[in-house]
Amino acid sequence: MGMTQVTSLTGRLLVATPALSDPNFDRAVVLLLDHDEDGSLGVVLNRPTPVDVGDILEPWADFAGTPEVVFQGGPVSLDAALGVAVIPGEEGPLGWRRVHGAIGLVDLDAPPEVLAAELGSLRIFAGYAGWAAGQLEEEVSEGAWYVVDSEPGDVSTPEPEGLWRSVLRRQRNELAMVATYPDDASLN
Repeated sequence: MGMTQVTSLTGRLLVATPALSDPNFDRAVVLLLDHDEDGSLGVVLNRPTPVDVGDILEPWADFAGTPEVVFQGGPVSLDAALGVAVIPGEEGPLGWRRVHGAIGLVDLDAPPEVLAAELGSLRIFAGYAGWAAGQLEEEVSEGAWYVVDSEPGDVSTPEPEGLWRSVLRRQRNELAMVATYPDDASLN
């Protein structure tokens, strides 16, 4: 039994550190939807695109939170759409699968009416971010990501551009200082 038990980070946020050089993830805030010994999958919460949800998923347009656009969830499978919605309470509706706390995945093939009554705000992501087994742990240990707790409002923030700073600012440790970094670190 040589497998080390992976502490699941599902439902937590990965916040790109200023040291992370991959432009795909510059100042990214990633919500982990799945994390185990086989790898990880998440969506970037702060990359709104100019594309309206109604342009690609018309039936869901009325349920999309503000801004009502598709978000780029990550560099993988950009032609695949993922729906993430926050639904409080014990029992989620059909067509919604709890991921962590009140956060869950919406079956975008289901008729929206099935979920309409309970759907708080829905975020549509094109693509996702994926990591092979052990890859994310390695990146975290190399200092590429801060791992912090998510809050339900992170998924539906009306100001996604400010999410990187606001998530860091609410941390009760030295991470709150990182939020004040200028956008171009070469300027200091």
